[in-house]
Amino acid sequence: MCSKGCKVKTPTPIKNKVKIPRQHAIEQPPEERRRNFREVSLGFTEELAFIEADRCIMCKKPVCIDNCPVEVDIPAFIRLILQGDYRAAVEKIRETNYLPIICGRVCPQENQCELTCTLGKRYQPIAIGKLERYVADLELEHGWFQVPRIQQHRDGKVAIVGSGPAGITCAAELAKLGYHVTLFEALHAIGGVLQYGIPEFRLPKSLLDLERQRLEQMGVEIQTNFIVGRTATVDEIMGEMGYEAMFLATGAGTPNFMGVPGENLSGVYSASEFLTRVNFMKGYRFPDFDTPVKIGKRVAVIGGGDTAMDGARTAIRLGPEKVYLVYRRSFDEMPARKEEVQHAKEEGVEFHVLTAPVHILGNSTGWVNEMICQRMALGEPDDGGRRRPVPIEGSEFFLEVDTVIVAIGQKPNPILQKTTPDLSVSKWGTVIVDDWGKTSRPGVYAGGDLSRGGATVILAMRDGKKGAEAIHLYLETKRRNNHIGERNEPRD
Repeated sequence: MCSKGCKVKTPTPIKNKVKIPRQHAIEQPPEERRRNFREVSLGFTEELAFIEADRCIMCKKPVCIDNCPVEVDIPAFIRLILQGDYRAAVEKIRETNYLPIICGRVCPQENQCELTCTLGKRYQPIAIGKLERYVADLELEHGWFQVPRIQQHRDGKVAIVGSGPAGITCAAELAKLGYHVTLFEALHAIGGVLQYGIPEFRLPKSLLDLERQRLEQMGVEIQTNFIVGRTATVDEIMGEMGYEAMFLATGAGTPNFMGVPGENLSGVYSASEFLTRVNFMKGYRFPDFDTPVKIGKRVAVIGGGDTAMDGARTAIRLGPEKVYLVYRRSFDEMPARKEEVQHAKEEGVEFHVLTAPVHILGNSTGWVNEMICQRMALGEPDDGGRRRPVPIEGSEFFLEVDTVIVAIGQKPNPILQKTTPDLSVSKWGTVIVDDWGKTSRPGVYAGGDLSRGGATVILAMRDGKKGAEAIHLYLETKRRNNHIGERNEPRD
């Protein structure tokens, strides 16, 4: 029995562990999964999890922790897996990461904790994300999650605007500190980009329903269908509604476009619209759900990030003859996770790298039927360090398509910024904050994609944690100063 009472069977440690290859999660076969929206990765078995955990060399300076945005004690939770104490392992993760079941699925560990894994300098790094998912899934399976005990209930109402990873994390951390927290969400379900942007086959939406239940059990009030800036402004929430502090986490859901002729033709989607229709509105289950998604026989997805991969892999599940991924740089510069690129290839997505659209053409009814593309070469690095794509003269060619999905990034929706006086905003529409998320408005903090532009789930979670700490300090300081002021008031 483990220390928490769960039955475990600890396998025998393995000799010459550094030579053991990195273990791979069980997955649906490509030919099967490209026809359904069930989760692709089925995670580790207990045996695979133990073998992978036993590869960890428990180095004296665990630099993996330093490269984890929320500083999970990675060697400690891996050690607990090796001891067979899986409940303690997930509890160790939860000390700094409120959403392990989500991070284990969608965080780009290969660019964070796994990137600096000491073992990875000579061999393949530890599959930290897969191990995190394994114990988080066990927590769900066995019902180990317990609502944190609130040691002290505090005066003060805090509003969280937006229920993506930053908002959820900030709400949970403030609730644990004993504040009355209200989470305002514009849509009819929580999750933000986790809900509308990431497909069901990567992140089952039932997990977001679970997180809502957990927040409500912690005392968080959730108001959906509430658009801050329309239903009520920041000033109204902080004024007549009586909230003393606020964390803005409305994300970056407004799409960028290429600016090429023909982008306004029928059959051209932004990735945001396409993925929202399919994921959030359940368009893939039409007519059981009311949102149809019209898709042609040949689909082109423009971009090279995770959103582009999500768009391409979603499109292929809707049954077209061809899905192309058109990207103006090479595979080496592609920002998408390597695992997602590999999955897209396995599922039949046809890649056109070093290729850029220059004109989208339509038929007599105004529907897309062709796209003119141009071959590119890589020149000198740009400001971001990636080699700049340079057009090759005379290399234009036609690509027959009847659906185009543009996935070249998003920016924040401007409603909140335009309706909030004295809120400092950058030229890109992001809210300007300091290192702790403090905005130009007293008592108002912000984080996630609203302040960063497009970023990762785990960075948004870090912003939510830091925002909660900053709001707690702000309110405690305010209380203390008020108390001192009351003591020093002249008496008759």
